[in-house]
Formats: sequence, structure tokens, C-alpha cells
Amino acid sequence: MRAMQIHSLGQAMEMVDIPRPAPAKGEVLVRVLACGINFGDTLIVEGRYQEKFDLPFTPGMEICGIVEALGEGVDSPAIGTRIGAYGGAGGLAEYTCISADRCVEVPADMGHEAVAAFLVAYGTSHLALERAALKKGETLLVLGASGGVGLTAVELGKLMGATVIAVARSDEKLAICKAAGADHLIHSERDDIRTMVKSLGGADVVYDPVGGAQFKAALRACNPLARILPLGFASGDIPQIPANILLVKNITVIGYYWGGYTVFAPEKLTNSFKALFRIYKTGGLKPHISHILPLEQANEALELLKSRKSTGKVVVTL
Repeated sequence: MRAMQIHSLGQAMEMVDIPRPAPAKGEVLVRVLACGINFGDTLIVEGRYQEKFDLPFTPGMEICGIVEALGEGVDSPAIGTRIGAYGGAGGLAEYTCISADRCVEVPADMGHEAVAAFLVAYGTSHLALERAALKKGETLLVLGASGGVGLTAVELGKLMGATVIAVARSDEKLAICKAAGADHLIHSERDDIRTMVKSLGGADVVYDPVGGAQFKAALRACNPLARILPLGFASGDIPQIPANILLVKNITVIGYYWGGYTVFAPEKLTNSFKALFRIYKTGGLKPHISHILPLEQANEALELLKSRKSTGKVVVTL
């Protein structure tokens, strides 16, 4: 089978021809139809992600595919079922093996690309906003709001009845946030985030995949009893949190690594996926994909995220 592999950290992926894998106990073999690209993939190929993989390895966290074979002890999903799954790696190949309990059957009318763009982005925001206990009528501040996870936080926040403030770095990206339901828009390169958020009544929940100066500005624009979710550091700057501000305003910082659920509570991920697919069927969610590229252009797909030229999701098709 064809696969894109990393042979040296920090270097471009290479197209290779390798044997098709066989599913181990508890796994299924999946013929990959599409693979969603995430910011985490750009960190994985550089060796800067929370999870490490032995070289050589095939990146690609989330897929849509067809179950082709079952490993020992597996009777579901059945062969021929079209599934979505979060595997952590292995998606940028024609076939991959994934634990059967991570696979979720997908709606028949949902395209392969939409499925591959759905799991990580919506799954991350769904559980994040649940952990933050976002309530109807509260104000949700979303940093990096035009990105893969940010845009889904805007969309889900509105569905949950929140007032959503979206922060992004261009007028074009802010227009996409507005289309996703954002009530207020802040240009991160031009506006003062702290001043504008406070003028809008302050933030009750902060959703932050960016870190750095934006985190610091958001922290100072929080209302008493606010909750902050640091879930990534796309800026490259991991902020140090001043405890005195947390104390004075009774602010809660909630550590949140979505991928960690695969280890200590995988059922929460699959249950979340099922709930999100139910919402999708009602027309409540509309995955935004800015670029679709073939497997041989997977390096370009990663570069789109690194250079921040994409909005929503980038998907590689096979």
C-alpha cells in the first residue's frame, strides 16, 4: 500500500510502498477514504507533540474509511461498514489498523471529507465546553476562532445558547466566524482583545488553542467565576498563569487534553462522536473545509496549517 511516512523528525514526509497491516486483537483493518489534518499533526512530525512515535511512522490522526477485516475478538463494526475514527496516527495511508472501540458508524449522507473533518474538531470542542459547564446566556470567548477547533467552538457555543466572541487574525477569517454564528468579532492583529472583551461585558468561558499574549489578554478580561480552557499553544508561547488574578476573580483554569481520553476514558470520545453525529443529522452542524488535497500532497496540507493559510479543516483524500 501507499503511505506517507516520517523517517526523520522535522523533515518532509515521503511516499513509500509498504506492506498492508493486519489487524491485531481488538482491532479492525480500515481502507482509508479521507484523513483530516490537524495542528497536532504539524507538531507530531517535528517531535513536539505530547505523544511520540517510533520512526518511521505514518501521521494522520482522524479518518473516514471502510472496515475491510476484523481482528481477533471483534464482531463490530462489521466488514463493509463506513466509519469515522480517531487513531492518533496512521491515517495518511491507504490502509490502517484501529482499535474497534474507537470506530463510529457515520451517517450515510455525510461525505467522506466531512467525516474526516469532523471528529477531532467537533469532538474537542464538545467535551471542552462540557467540562467548562458553559451555560445558556453566558459569554464564550474563542481565540483562534477560524481554525479547525476554534470554528467548531463558535458553532457549538451558539447551539448551547451562549453569546460568542470570536478572535481571528484577518477580516476574511472573521467573516467565516460570523457565518458560523459568532455574535462579536475581534481582529487579533488590529484590536485590543482585553479592552474589547471587557466592553462587551467580559468573558465567562475562554476557549484557547493559541496561548501566548492572547491568553494573557483573555485572562484579564474574565468575569468573576470564569473558566479558562487552555487546549493548545499555536502561538508557540506557553503562558505562565499569575495565580493572584485567579484568586481575586475566583477564576478556574481547566487543563484539557482531548487526546488523553483515549487512555483513561475512551468511551467518552465515542459517546461524544455519536451525540455530535445526531446533531449533524438535524442540520445543526456544518463542517467547514478550506482545502482538499490528494495523498501525494500531504506535505502541502501540513504546510497550510503551519502557515495559517487554512480556515476550518484541511482534508487529504485517498
